[in-house]
Amino acid sequence: MNILLIAPNVDGTDVGEAFVAFKWAQALAPLVRLTVLSFQRPGRAPLAAQLPGVRVVTWPEPAWARRQERLNAMLKPAWPVFAAHVRQWLAQALMRGERFDVAHQLMPQAARYASPLRHFDIPYVIGPLGGALDTPVAFRAEAGSAPLFTRLRMLDAFRFRHDPWLRASYQGAACVLGVAPYVAEVLADIPLRRFEPMLELGIDDVAPHRAPIPGRLRLLHVGRGVRTKGLRDAVRAMRHLADLPHVTLTSAGAGEEIALCRAEAQALGVADRVTFLGRQPRAKIEELYATHDAFVFPSFREPAGGVLYEAMRHGLPVITAARGGPDFIVDDTCGLRLPVTTPAGYAVAIAGAVRHLHDNQATLASLGTGARAKVLAEGLWPAKAHRLADLYRDVKTPSIRRAAYPQG
Repeated sequence: MNILLIAPNVDGTDVGEAFVAFKWAQALAPLVRLTVLSFQRPGRAPLAAQLPGVRVVTWPEPAWARRQERLNAMLKPAWPVFAAHVRQWLAQALMRGERFDVAHQLMPQAARYASPLRHFDIPYVIGPLGGALDTPVAFRAEAGSAPLFTRLRMLDAFRFRHDPWLRASYQGAACVLGVAPYVAEVLADIPLRRFEPMLELGIDDVAPHRAPIPGRLRLLHVGRGVRTKGLRDAVRAMRHLADLPHVTLTSAGAGEEIALCRAEAQALGVADRVTFLGRQPRAKIEELYATHDAFVFPSFREPAGGVLYEAMRHGLPVITAARGGPDFIVDDTCGLRLPVTTPAGYAVAIAGAVRHLHDNQATLASLGTGARAKVLAEGLWPAKAHRLADLYRDVKTPSIRRAAYPQG
C-alpha cells in the first residue's frame, strides 16, 4: 500500500506530538510504502535521516511560530501554512500520476484543525484525536483562570456544530480515530462515516518483573503541575490515611500547582509523607517507576494519559479517574477507576482505593501483573502499527483521483 502520512512536526529527537508522530512513522515503515510530509525545525536532525527507507518531504517551520513554544504546542499557529504546503504538494503529485491508497492526518491531536486532505478524492484517516474534555463543574472553582489560548477550547463545541471546513474534514474522512471512546461523544454533532478508538501512544518494551514489598506502599504521581492532573486530590487523600504511616506519596513534575500542593500537605499534616521532586530527567522518572508500588494519577480532564502506559510497563497498578482517556486505558485487570464527584468526595475515594491496595497484597500484585500484560498485548509499537495498517486496508477503496489542483 502507498500511504501518505501528514503531521506538522515529526521528530524522534523532540517530545510530545512530534515524538509520537515519529514513533508511528517508524513503526509503519516496514509495513507500507510510506511518504511523510512535515515541517523541518532548524537545528534538528533531518527527518529523512531519522526515517531511512521512508520518502520524506519537509518544509522549514516558520520562525515566528517557534517564538512562543507553549503557544505553538497548544494552538499550532503555523497549521494554515503547513496545510497549504500539503495541498499544493499533493495536487502536483497527483498531476504527475502518483497514487496513494490512503492518506492519514496523524497530527495535530486536538480536534480543531480542518484537514487539507478533504480537497482530494483519496480515502483518508484523521487522528487519533483527543482533547475537548471539560472540567467537572465541582472542580472549576479550584481550577482557576486559564490562559486565553486554553480558554479557546470552549469554542470547540460551537465549531463542531457550525464550522463548515472542520465539519467537512471529519464527515469526509473514511475513518476518524479517537484516543478514547469519549471522542465520539465530543464529535456527536458531526455525522462520521466511521469512528475507531485508538490510543496515540505506545511503548517499546516492558520493564523487568518485580514483586511488591509487603508492609509498604509507595505511591507515585508524575505530571505537569496543573490542577487538572489531580495531584492536589492525591495529597488530600493522604489525610485519610493517617493510620497507615508506611503509605507515602512522591510527586515528579513542575508547575504552578506544586507550591499549592506543598502548602496543602503542610496544612493537612501530611508533609512528612509527601515528597515533591519537581521536574526530573527521563532517567530519574524511569527510576521512580521502578522503585514505587502504585501509580496514583487522578487526572480528571485527561484526554489520553501517556504516563499511564509508562507506569504500567513497570508493573504498577493504577488509581485513576473513570473519565476521559484513563477510563479507556485502564480496566479492572490493571487498576482502579474512580468516579469524579466533588473535590472532597474524590479525595475520600482515592484514599479508599489506596487502602484497598495496602490491605490486599494479592490484589496489588495481580493488578501489577495485569498492567504489564495489558501494555504487552496492546501497547507495543509494532502491534499498534499492524492494527493501523489493517485499518488502512479496510478503508482503501478504488476511486478516480483528481489530478488538477482542487478549487474551493
